[in-house]
Amino acid sequence: MSYYFAIIGTQDNPLFEYEFGTSKQGGDGQAHFNDQARHLNQFVLHSSLDIVEEVQWTNGQLYLKAIDKFFNNYISCFITGSNVKLLLLHQPPSSPGGGASGLGAAASTRSSTSIAANPTSPQTEEAVKNFFTEVYENYVKATMSPFYRANMEIRSPVFRARVVAAGRKYL
Repeated sequence: MSYYFAIIGTQDNPLFEYEFGTSKQGGDGQAHFNDQARHLNQFVLHSSLDIVEEVQWTNGQLYLKAIDKFFNNYISCFITGSNVKLLLLHQPPSSPGGGASGLGAAASTRSSTSIAANPTSPQTEEAVKNFFTEVYENYVKATMSPFYRANMEIRSPVFRARVVAAGRKYL
């Protein structure tokens, strides 16, 4: 599974962006978006901001779960108390060969039980929620710096390393 993570400020400006892949179940940790999808990721995330703003007032939670789907991409959202949005676009891997043959059907059933194959399963939702919670804690620590101004891009290598570690740990 490939992931595109972004923190969007209160003025809908990107504060932080990171692209990575799964490290679970033999994943290499690299994002496997094709070149065209890489360019669309930002557009897809920003287009989901309208849905986020609608859902945030009907739901009292900070974690809004999977709020949008664009073709095979799912967007999950976490909102901070200061209305900064943490968005995660996750793209499940394409099923390699799920035909009507017995072997293909068995392979597709087996892969459908993995977390990566079910982006809306409770296990995936829990992993995404834990990822968001850890990144949010690190975001709060980064913004507590006296050198940080509201809606300023986060360029800290320590923060980036902690986001990478949370991605490896949970996703």
